Amino acid sequence: MKRLIKPLPLALFAAFALTATGSALAAPDLKVALIAGKTGQLESYAKETETGFMLGLEYLTGGKMEINGRKLKVLVKDDQGKPDLSRTLLAEAYGDDKVDIAVGTTSSGAALAMLPVAKEYKKVLIVEPAVADEITGARWNKYIFRTARNSMQDALAAASTLKSGSIAFLAQDYAFGRDAIKAGKEALAATGSKATVVHEEYAPAAATDFTAPTQRLFDALKDKPQPRVLAIVWAGPNPMNKIADMKPERYGISLAPGGNILPVMKTWKAYAGTEGTINYYYGFPKNKMNDWLVAEHTKRYKVPPDMFTAGGMAAAAAVVAALQKVPSGNGDQMVTAMEGMSFDTPKGTMTFRKEDHQALQPMYHFRIKKDQKSEWDLLELVREIPASELPLPIRNKR
Repeated sequence: MKRLIKPLPLALFAAFALTATGSALAAPDLKVALIAGKTGQLESYAKETETGFMLGLEYLTGGKMEINGRKLKVLVKDDQGKPDLSRTLLAEAYGDDKVDIAVGTTSSGAALAMLPVAKEYKKVLIVEPAVADEITGARWNKYIFRTARNSMQDALAAASTLKSGSIAFLAQDYAFGRDAIKAGKEALAATGSKATVVHEEYAPAAATDFTAPTQRLFDALKDKPQPRVLAIVWAGPNPMNKIADMKPERYGISLAPGGNILPVMKTWKAYAGTEGTINYYYGFPKNKMNDWLVAEHTKRYKVPPDMFTAGGMAAAAAVVAALQKVPSGNGDQMVTAMEGMSFDTPKGTMTFRKEDHQALQPMYHFRIKKDQKSEWDLLELVREIPASELPLPIRNKR
């Protein structure tokens, strides 16, 4: 007698097939490269960026480190602040590691070297925290987005506080410093300031002796119309204390520091009342994401988050938003989705401007506190400067 084989129910067959091939059907990980100068002159900035980036991914994924069921894998690469290495590592990330999107890097010079690589591989690069204007200006391409503020945003914020008098600049002699001073002069005109720039001084990035350049700055300012302001634009250990030791007040000169990392600003207690501008200070923004960042960072690391920590978290927010919109990681589709995209950050909502992909964001006018109640109670807010008051020019050639 011929034995009949009863067919499996369709649902049971499907379940069997899924069990047998489950690993093959699982969606691949989403890969993100984070490139930063973790060794070298700006290593503290890079480490803050990485910390903020990982905290941001944790916060935005509810601790799961996945987007729509796909695991997030972060590949961290140290470019040591070297442009050639930055370029090589980004090509490696796109070509060998097959990352869906990349973030980096710390040094402006290194970031500029990475831009053509993103174009070659047709993959998105989110620039954080490098600030040189050329990144979203003359050397930009459509795959470049920046969550970091640029030099012109810094300059426009500072210019909004300088209405008249005489200004001299001290900056580092490399892309960041020269870009910042160029932007500073343009920003004064753009904001209608009547202040006059009387001198520019550039010192080596690793300089430790500021006697000669400071004296030249004093000589240029001392007989000029009041108020006389010496504006300091510096990445890394700030020379303000050394300049202050030379007593600029004897010439009626006041110092105007750009914001810096907390360990540097911690040394400014002797200059209570001095005003400047900054892109982030942990006590200024009032929103849910910043509240979480401040509480969680303080709990884990015993200090509040710094400006580059917040920047790393902003970059993470942009990455998550982009991958939610385009999970395939297709560069051209991602560009289309990210142009004009708004996303929440510790500073509030940022928006990638469609024309050049620069994130529009607020800045802050601060005063160094006289009554500092704790080790990190350093600044008081004079005013939040909204993005709408920063007339940021479009410099790219689209």
